[in-house]
Amino acid sequence: MSRLNFHHLHYFWAVAKEGNLTRAAARLNVSQSVLSTQIKRLEEQLGHALFNRVGRTLQITEAGRMTLTYAESIFTSGNELLAMLRDGAMHTRQVLRIGSVATLSRNFQENFVKPLLTRSDVELVLQSGSLEELLQRLRVHTLDVVLSNRRVHADADHPWRCRSIARQPVSLVGRQRPRRRAFRFPQELAEVPLLLPSRDSDIRAAFDLMCEQHGLRCQVLAEVDDMALLRLLARDSGAVALLPSVVVRDELLSGQLVEYCVVPDLIENFYAITVKRHFEPPLLEELLRRDEIDVLGLSGQR
Repeated sequence: MSRLNFHHLHYFWAVAKEGNLTRAAARLNVSQSVLSTQIKRLEEQLGHALFNRVGRTLQITEAGRMTLTYAESIFTSGNELLAMLRDGAMHTRQVLRIGSVATLSRNFQENFVKPLLTRSDVELVLQSGSLEELLQRLRVHTLDVVLSNRRVHADADHPWRCRSIARQPVSLVGRQRPRRRAFRFPQELAEVPLLLPSRDSDIRAAFDLMCEQHGLRCQVLAEVDDMALLRLLARDSGAVALLPSVVVRDELLSGQLVEYCVVPDLIENFYAITVKRHFEPPLLEELLRRDEIDVLGLSGQR
């Protein structure tokens, strides 16, 4: 096999970073035709298409994303060689790109990436957005994984791989009750102001069905689609909140909030969504191999 042409690789890297052939050609001071030819030769050598043309735009392929990762590593290594010869410093870093649905518990997101936070050889790129936005980024390989509390299903046009990585009960939480009086479930649900997830939530749909089955009309103080805001309102409003305990883990440990009860048969599921790839990032494989208790940050509470 012929040696990799690093000149071609640099041209590819410039186009991938710019996301536009015209801008990359101007930056490199070459014509677009020369740039296209060099990239085509690199594709022929690698045996994979590196870009797909969609209208007037270029979308990087899975092979292109993997090639870009190696290209960045190669060019970073070159810069590190210069730095090492100057001051003896050398660092090799791996990059992992994680998208999280904006309404997902911040505590859960932190627990998921926690094993990587103290590693000097890892760079994390963390993005949030709607599930639809994140799936589009995953589809074009600008994300390696999407974390969600909603399952997605694959079909011919959407090759998602949706893996359940953790599940936990949903609780009712609030401030300490007078004389530590026990919460009467489900009767007392109709007697207290409630903070509930929005109606788009699977948790809310199951909760509403449960209330209907018990013939309960609840006093809804607020419907909240952001778990971070739901956490603040639970802490500061004095109302009773419906949420997974991981969302208010710190408040439960400090005593600011207490768990009134675990709601029977109400579960929140956490999913890691990927697409079928020939090249799975090793860092992601490490995270997905963990036990559920570690993913939820409960390993110290065994």
